[in-house]
Amino acid sequence: MVFDNLLNPVLGPLLKLPSLLAVFILSFGISLIITLIYKFATNQSLMKDLKDEMKAFQNQIKELRSEPQKAMEVQKKAMKTNMKYMSHSMKSTLFTFIPIIIIFGWMNTHLAFDPIMPGQDFTTSVYFEEGADGEISLNALEGIFLQSDAHKKVEGEVSWILNGEEGEYLIEYEFNGNKYFKEVLITTENEYRTPVKSVKDGNINRIEIKHDKNIVLNLFGWKLGWLGTYIILSIIFSMVLRKMMKIY
Repeated sequence: MVFDNLLNPVLGPLLKLPSLLAVFILSFGISLIITLIYKFATNQSLMKDLKDEMKAFQNQIKELRSEPQKAMEVQKKAMKTNMKYMSHSMKSTLFTFIPIIIIFGWMNTHLAFDPIMPGQDFTTSVYFEEGADGEISLNALEGIFLQSDAHKKVEGEVSWILNGEEGEYLIEYEFNGNKYFKEVLITTENEYRTPVKSVKDGNINRIEIKHDKNIVLNLFGWKLGWLGTYIILSIIFSMVLRKMMKIY
């Protein structure tokens, strides 16, 4: 990731924590930053007036249930006020959108999957384009141990089981005289390399190092990764922070 070198010194220490705690801290931090920017990027006095106005319109609509025509006119006024409220609310998005996307990219790079541990079996797969034929071989480097045949007949998908010692390796695949490479990181730290490498050269579609999904939160059998956990926590934090800071 392009911004890894920039973010790792700041966010990297979180990777030494359990994933749930890391996402908890990140969710709170991001929610706090967004809330503060929203508070200072908007006219809170105006936002309060608009919100009170919308509430008054809603009460009028309830009172005019027996008079649909008048209720419709009030509804139009309410929609106009709501659009004005939304347009002012969007101002803070201009300041937060790009930084949040960058942080999301970092989280996806470091928290989406479990790492491959030393001595743990893992699978690498090569996915072929339709019509590809022949034999493919995998060349394991020192420190990587192949648990299946190195040479295999090409089908839609060809897989090998490997394990290895701690370290970073470049696995070599050879097909029809061409060599392809995919990096793999074996570590006790909460790190991994991008699992999928796109090739699409007419023979091979992609190469993958398979990782287990990182289950950050098991909510009554509902297994959530970092993104689902972040969404739930950020909603809670945002509601609490906005109420504490009296933000409209």
